[in-house]
Amino acid sequence: MTIRLYHVPQSRSMRSLWLLHELGVPFELVVVPFDRSLRDPGFLALSPAGRVPALEIEGERMFETGAITEYLCERFSPDELGRSPGSPDRMAWLVWLHFAETLSQHAAALTQQHIMLYEDDMRSPVVMKLEAKRILKCYDALEARLSTPVEDRDTLLTSGFSAVDISVGQAVYMTRHFASLDGHPAVADWYARIAGREAFEKSLPQEGEARLYQQGFYEAWS
Repeated sequence: MTIRLYHVPQSRSMRSLWLLHELGVPFELVVVPFDRSLRDPGFLALSPAGRVPALEIEGERMFETGAITEYLCERFSPDELGRSPGSPDRMAWLVWLHFAETLSQHAAALTQQHIMLYEDDMRSPVVMKLEAKRILKCYDALEARLSTPVEDRDTLLTSGFSAVDISVGQAVYMTRHFASLDGHPAVADWYARIAGREAFEKSLPQEGEARLYQQGFYEAWS
């Protein structure tokens, strides 16, 4: 079996990389630059929108992190990192898995504003402030979930750590560059726990790899 992941450090593909490390399955990592080469015909054959992640598995291709997460969990870890149909936590697993993309969309908008738009007159302080506030609303939802008075609530699901902690946790890794976790203590504690996992550490940019974020935090313009 051959699994090949195409990855840009600190991007959404970090989610798939973290998951593969947690699964412990053998895979090949192809680090690609975050530039116009993602629009080359060869890469577009893997990911039609020219985005990462792209995944090759046994001659087939996949793109979209949610789909990749569902497939890999169903195949390799249906009841540990995934939750099978019929599991009491299946509905919550699906909801929080796809909630990660809500966070990621706001992070992507702010990444564009602060990093990808090189001319200041292209950038909008209004968009910066609006998207940062939307991230805080998402933190509110996570805070409410993680503050639910359930015994030993230290993961998003009552049944324990799963791929939704990976997916949402990686999204929070990105959003923390634009919206602080101050004021959301349960989210901060949960994030600190999952960021201490060995597989998370392995998914971070390695020595010599280019970084998408050159700063720890990007303030909205006034």
